This record gives sequence, C-alpha cells and structure tokens, in this order.
Amino acid sequence: MDDLEKAYGHYFNAFEMFSVAVFTIEYAARIWVATENPRGRVHGTIRDRIRYLTSFHGIVDLLAILPFYLSAVIAIDPRVLRALRLFRLLKLTRYSSALAVFGQVLHSQRHSLGATVILMLVLLVFAATMIYLFENEAQPKAFGSIPSSMWWTIVTITTLGYGDVVPVTPMGKTFGGFLAVMGVLMLALPTGILANGFAEEIRKRSFVVTWRLVAHVPLFTHLDAVAISDIAALLKPKLVPPEYTIVSRGEQADSMYFIASGEVEVDVRPTPHQLKAGDFFGEIALLKECERTATVTTVTECQLLILDAKDFRRLLRDHPPIAEAVTKVMTERLAQMEHGRATA
Repeated sequence: MDDLEKAYGHYFNAFEMFSVAVFTIEYAARIWVATENPRGRVHGTIRDRIRYLTSFHGIVDLLAILPFYLSAVIAIDPRVLRALRLFRLLKLTRYSSALAVFGQVLHSQRHSLGATVILMLVLLVFAATMIYLFENEAQPKAFGSIPSSMWWTIVTITTLGYGDVVPVTPMGKTFGGFLAVMGVLMLALPTGILANGFAEEIRKRSFVVTWRLVAHVPLFTHLDAVAISDIAALLKPKLVPPEYTIVSRGEQADSMYFIASGEVEVDVRPTPHQLKAGDFFGEIALLKECERTATVTTVTECQLLILDAKDFRRLLRDHPPIAEAVTKVMTERLAQMEHGRATA
C-alpha cells in the first residue's frame, strides 16, 4: 500500500530491523545452548547444534531472518522477500499448544495420509486417462492429452466444477458424474483420518495428565508405573471452582474422590476439618454401603480424581495394600466422628 509506505515507511523499516535483531539474537542463543539437555548437562558435541539447525523449529528460525540478510547481498525482487517474511508466523508453533497438537496428529497419521495421497494420484491418472479416451475426438483442444485432461479431473474430483472444460459426449458426461461422486468419497478420507487422529491425541494427552495426577497422590506413590496406569484408566479428572459442594450429607454414594490439588472442607460435627492435596474422601459411604455422612465443599479451586463405586471395589480387590490403607483411614475418621458426637 503505497500511501502507508509514504506516510509510515520509516517506522516499518525501524520495526523490521528491530525484529530481525531480536530474532537473530534468539537464533544465535538457541544454537549456543543446543548442546544442553533438559537436565542441564552439556553433551559438548557439534552434533546437537546440527540437529537443531536441521530441525523444523531451527529452519523456521532461520527463515525468519534470512530474507533481511539476503536482500543485503543478493538483488531479489522485494515482493518475494516480503512474502518470505510470512515464515515468521510459523514461530508461533513453538508456543501454541493447538498447533503443536495439529503437528503431532499429522506426524502420527502420516502413513494413512500418505496412502490417501497415493490413492488420489492413482484416481487422478486413471480418471484423466478415461476422460481423454471419451472426449479426445469430440474436443481435441480441451482434452488433447492425458496431462491436459488432468485439469478437468482435478476440478471434478474436488467438486468445484468451474465449467471452463466440460464433457459433451454421453460417455464423458456419465463418467463425469461418477467421478464427482467418487471425489466426495475421496475427500472424506483425509477428513476422517485427521478427526480420528485428533481424538486419539486428545485421549493420550488426557491420559498423561491423569497419570501424573495419580502418581502424586500419596496413596499410590508406592505403586509401579503399570499399576498407576491401570488406576489412571479408572479415575476421571474433574476441575471444580471454590465454594462448590461436591457431596452432601444424606445423599446416595456412587463414588469416592482423591484431591490432586486444592483444599476442601468436610462438614463433620462438632468441628469441620479440611483436607488438602493427597487426601481422599467418600470412602465411608462406599465401604459401609450407606448414605453420605458429611457434606464436602471446596475452599479453593480443586483438581479432583473421581472413582466410581464399581471401580472402587475393583481397586480394593486388585490392590490389597490400598484396601488396607483406605480401611484404616475410614476407621480413624469414624472414631473421630463418634468422639465428636460424644463430646458435643
């Protein structure tokens, strides 16, 4: 936009130089620290720096500053260099969890997507060949060869239907209709693959989060990774706000709760007491198969892990040490409640 260039061109240039300076310093710093692993130990080899330079993020970081330096040494159309600046937007992939998930889905489904691309290419060549055979004599200019017939094939498969090239023979029209239907089915393939990939990736990430929450509950710290994974598959995470009533006295019990983070207040008479991260509640009603004996309300925002009644019994059956610990806590709490009633 020439009017903006004339009015604010010097500001744009100054910001461009500032941005390139910042990105250059960042690029050099990342090359320098590429030899350090997350635990802070230095590998001391050039291989780690080469690995960063050839990685996706390393290439993006280079493309973010390369157009500026190329313009200083090579005579290139400035419009091309301006277009290359758009690669800087790819730097957002380092900080955007959504883009990271999308990249992971593409990587995990690469074989299925690759097979779909090959299938589409086969269909493209086959359809171009068939329409060439049907329409070449009637329209030698539009369908003069198989490669030139591919334009009509692509437009038809994608169901765009520009209408610039259309079949005129009966066989050509019939095949065109068949190909349009096939195109709808073919375009549904990558959509289904990506949708399934997103669902699987979200499920895996949710499981990892739950696994970490379970691993930090003191009741499960002595278990191995396999046992924690089994328990994590049973527990359902739930985030609740402050002053939220989780269970109420007198209601039917259908689950117990583990506190992964936060603090709750248990309204037991005569003095309410508080439970913090690592504690659990709701086991009394399940073990005694009775109604809830107290009302539990959140004091702060809490991350809870919910265990259904049937899974609770399965957990106690499969892990006797956990059953012993839960029963011990229940006995102590019942004793405290009886003592509180006696002194009230």
